[in-house]
Amino acid sequence: MAIRAESPSPVLDDTKNVSLNIGGMTCAACVSHVEKALREVDGVESSAVNLATERATVQYAANLADVEDLRAAVEDAGYSVLGVGGDEEITGNPRQIADLRLKAAFSIAIAALIMAVMAIPAVSDILPFRLDILLFVLASPVQFWAGKRFYAGAWSALKHGTSNMNTLIAVGTSVAFGYSTAVTVLHDRWIFAHYDAATFFETSTAIIGLVLLGRYLEARAKGKASEAIKGLMSLRPETAAVIRDGVEVEVPIEDVVVGERIRVLPGERIPVDGKVLDGLSWIDESVLTGESMPVEKDVDDDVYGATVNTTGSLTIQATGVGKDTVLARIIRMVEEAQGSKAPIQRLADAVSSYFVPAVIAVAAAVFVVWLAVGPSPSYVYAMVASVAVLIIACPCAMGLATPTAIMVGTGKAAELGVLIRSAETLERAHKTDVVVFDKTGTLTKGVPEVTGIKTKGVTEIELLTLAGTLEKSSEHPVGRAIVTAAEQRGMSLDSPVQDAVAQPGLGIAGRIGGHTVSVGNLRFVEGEGLDVNGLDDPGNEMARSGKTVSYVAVDGEVVGVIAVSDSVKEGVNEAIAALKRQGIEVVMLTGDSRQTAEAVAQTLGIDEVIANVLPGDKADHIAALQSDGKVVAMVGDGINDAPALAQADVGIAVATGTDIAMEAADITLIRGDVMGVARAISVSKRTMRTVRQNLFWAFAYNVALIPVAAGILYPVFAANGVPEALTPALGEFGFLNPILAAAAMAVSSVSVIVNSLRLKRSNN
Repeated sequence: MAIRAESPSPVLDDTKNVSLNIGGMTCAACVSHVEKALREVDGVESSAVNLATERATVQYAANLADVEDLRAAVEDAGYSVLGVGGDEEITGNPRQIADLRLKAAFSIAIAALIMAVMAIPAVSDILPFRLDILLFVLASPVQFWAGKRFYAGAWSALKHGTSNMNTLIAVGTSVAFGYSTAVTVLHDRWIFAHYDAATFFETSTAIIGLVLLGRYLEARAKGKASEAIKGLMSLRPETAAVIRDGVEVEVPIEDVVVGERIRVLPGERIPVDGKVLDGLSWIDESVLTGESMPVEKDVDDDVYGATVNTTGSLTIQATGVGKDTVLARIIRMVEEAQGSKAPIQRLADAVSSYFVPAVIAVAAAVFVVWLAVGPSPSYVYAMVASVAVLIIACPCAMGLATPTAIMVGTGKAAELGVLIRSAETLERAHKTDVVVFDKTGTLTKGVPEVTGIKTKGVTEIELLTLAGTLEKSSEHPVGRAIVTAAEQRGMSLDSPVQDAVAQPGLGIAGRIGGHTVSVGNLRFVEGEGLDVNGLDDPGNEMARSGKTVSYVAVDGEVVGVIAVSDSVKEGVNEAIAALKRQGIEVVMLTGDSRQTAEAVAQTLGIDEVIANVLPGDKADHIAALQSDGKVVAMVGDGINDAPALAQADVGIAVATGTDIAMEAADITLIRGDVMGVARAISVSKRTMRTVRQNLFWAFAYNVALIPVAAGILYPVFAANGVPEALTPALGEFGFLNPILAAAAMAVSSVSVIVNSLRLKRSNN
């Protein structure tokens, strides 16, 4: 393995990213050890390790390092690489979880047996040897078989001049077991001859059992935290019906190649991304977009892997397979977000990196103090206090506080149709003060539609037929909207048009069936000297509401007005209201005229409008809002609004569930539903609130209980003794029972994960 020398960082050519599943990590100190070991590999640019996902994400130069170098660095640091590329289970090897369960159950059973034997005086009477010898025999396999992982982890850390949670457990239980062994072997010799020396085999076995139980429960809870990813992975079909040489063949999904034809029957999941070659069907795309209504698919339409073909049979051509499918990209984005590190996590990591050696120093000091001034026999109470400090101070909860909440939060967001790119984005989003919406394609559908008709002397059908026939050759968006409206109502637009003349920006005129027909704006009508026929008032009213108005005239007299507008998307009003309830200011940014923009804003309840903005100037308006000290989220289509999205503190792309923009945005709304903006910010707020709760309780737990474990209560109870109700926990003089210290440590870690799992219960 090549180790980086103290020299400037190399220029990275052919930079690669790889995900490694790491085994053997137990606390935040392990995270820093693995990160440091990876960064020392020559060519590694960055490494980020996540305790909750047990995964390392490494960026390195392929011409200077390879995966084997990274694997060697991890193993040399005392840990293992369980998988490369993120294909393994997030929670590691199921056999390891089963091993934890077995050893935890064995240790706890032995501890219970030892306590029972010690509590029954008759057992000593029937034994042919001393009771402490039996206890030694029972405790030894727990110490050296079940507890082997602690010694291995502590030794690996010691070889590198570091320490971790394994160090604390190994030292703490070894002190209790070693002292008890000495009592058993020496018995009535040396210092033990002066006291009725008790053993602490039940303490060492119970500590190991409870710590292993805590780790087992953590692993189980982590599995629940990663259900979002596992749920997505389970949607991938295992086989596909591929047509090869005219014959339909069932092949593993991994063997499908781009360009092959695939048959998909009703009720089956579409195996890969593709384009429909033959057939008509309705596809349930809810797994990608969250939308429950199926989408109609015809020839040349795109379909996506893991979606469900509900009705007709389809033949598709594969356009994206393996890691190039939309589902794979979504899984990859969620995994990257869950494996990334939020800025707030750096505090816990920084504290934990110094925490273990500091605890060992405190435990040593506690031993010396109570050895000197503790109650008789002082060495026993000194040992009890120092072991309790070592056990109770394990920084597991601190290491899990942030990553577990991030994992659950990003997974929950994905279930709600919100892809959050990183933990840093998730943390930043909860501070949002202002949400700026692009109008066209974001708040509105981006496609002009006929939204109003007024007639005089003709029916709506006659009006649309005449206007649609005249406009059918037009490429103008307003003309196309009129044609579409006529076609949707089943009208025939086949009548020939003669002498058609278009005036750009004004309108078009021609002859249909012997009549002169004109379609255009008010300037066109007035310029042609046509009789408005009393329809100017309805037309002006439509214009004031932000619609584009076309007047239709026949033989010199206006017979109708057609209003065209870009319709607001469904649910936008509710989304704006939801943001306002969160105390967030909403701004609309658009290139439309102020009249049109304000009409739309009034409909939606948006108070501030920035209109007549060129696409290149949108970023400047975002910067102006930021200059006022506001945290700004920009919501756009992810392509035309790219500069503004990049300028914003949080860039949010409104996709259709399949848009490539998801690769670039901080947050992508895969449903194309702007309610996702409110959902994203709400998830961010709840997640960060959970992180703060986790960190508070993790720190508070250590701050409160380490002094208790160190014996701070001894002066309180020295004179009158400990009340009988507290004796099981605090003994005779107020020294915390190390077994309870182990139980409290395990509970603290599990409680952090359980608190994070509460995020899964939210529905918006």
